[in-house]
Amino acid sequence: MQINPSEYKILIVDDVMSNVLLLKVLLTNEKFQIATAANGTQALQQVEKERPDLILLDVMMPDMSGFDVATKLKSDEKTADIPIIFLTALNSTTDIVKGFQVGGNDFISKPFNKEELIIRVMHQISLVAAKRMLMLKTQELEKTIAGRDKLYSVIAHDLRSPMGSIKMVLNMLILNLPAEKIGEEMYELLTMANQTTEDVFALLDNLLKWTKSQIGKLNVVYQHFDVNEVIDGILEIFTMVADLKHIKISYDKSTALTVNADIDMVKTVIRNLISNAIKFSNEDSEIIVRAEEKDGMAYISVQDFGCGIDEESQKKLLHTNTHYSTFGTNNEEGSGLGLLLCQDFVYKNGGQLGFTSVKGEGSTFYFTIPLK
Repeated sequence: MQINPSEYKILIVDDVMSNVLLLKVLLTNEKFQIATAANGTQALQQVEKERPDLILLDVMMPDMSGFDVATKLKSDEKTADIPIIFLTALNSTTDIVKGFQVGGNDFISKPFNKEELIIRVMHQISLVAAKRMLMLKTQELEKTIAGRDKLYSVIAHDLRSPMGSIKMVLNMLILNLPAEKIGEEMYELLTMANQTTEDVFALLDNLLKWTKSQIGKLNVVYQHFDVNEVIDGILEIFTMVADLKHIKISYDKSTALTVNADIDMVKTVIRNLISNAIKFSNEDSEIIVRAEEKDGMAYISVQDFGCGIDEESQKKLLHTNTHYSTFGTNNEEGSGLGLLLCQDFVYKNGGQLGFTSVKGEGSTFYFTIPLK
C-alpha cells in the first residue's frame, strides 16, 4: 500500500525539549505533519485540538505519566483508536506489560535509533492507513448493497402487480380452454406460458420479501394458528399445478397443530417447498406433505420422489455465497432464492430448515416452528 506521509499527523509528547526537537526534525524529514506537547496535560489538549493519527508518548513526565495519559485517551471513544508508541528508558518486563495493558501499541527505548524509530512509526501509520481504507471500502460496499436492495425492491414491487394479473388471466384460460377446444399444440403453448408466468410471479414475490427481510423492513408478527388449515389452503392452489404434470399430492396430517409464528412467512415457506417438489418431481409421481409434532415443535415436511440432489450440490444449498439453482424435470427454471428465503423466514420464527436427498430417488425438505 502506497502511503503519503504528508496526509498523517504525529503528536510528540515529551518534557525534554531536546527530545521533542530531535523527533520533530526526524519525522518532518519524512514529510509527516507534526504537533508537540511538553507534558501530559498539554498532550490531552493537543489530541482534542489536532486529532493526530499517531502519538509518540514519553512515559516519565512530571505532571502526569504517559501511562496515565494513555489510560485517559483509551477511555474516550473519540480518541481510543489513536495508536500510541511509548518513548521510555524503562525496560523492565513489568513496565512493558503495563504499557500494553493501558493501550500502548509499541515501545521505543531511549536513547532511540533513528532507523528503528522510522520503521516503527511507519508500521503504525501503515496500520492506520489500512484501517481507513477498509472503512472506506466498507462504506462503499454498504452503499452499493443498499442501492441494489432498493433497486430489487422497486423492480419486484412494480412488476408483481401486472404479472399477477397476467397469471390470473392465464389460469382462467387453462381452466376454460381444454385441449379439445383449441388443439393440442395451442394448449401446450398456453400451458407453457402459464407455467412461466407462475415462475416469474413466484420469483418476484420471493425477491420482494427477501429484500425487505435483508433491509429490516419485514417484521415477524407472531400469532396462534392451526398449521393444518394453512397447508389445506395452499394445497388447493397447488393441486392444479401438480395436475399439469400428473402428480398426486398426499397430505398426512395430525389433529389440530397450533403454532406460534408469522402466518405469512410460514405460508411463503410451505408454498416454496411444495412448488420445488412439483418442479423436481417426475410426471405420474407422488408428493407427500406431512405435519406433526416432534420434540415439542411443529414439524412440516414435503417429500418428493423426483430427481434428487447429488452430494456435491447438496453442499451448495442454503448458502448465500454459492446461490445454487438448477432446472426442474420439465426444464422449469429456478432462481435459488426461494430456499434462502425459506431458511431466513424459518430462522426468524425460531425454527430450523433442513433436507435429506438421494440422487435419482427424491428429496425431503422439512422445517420446524414453535408450538403454541
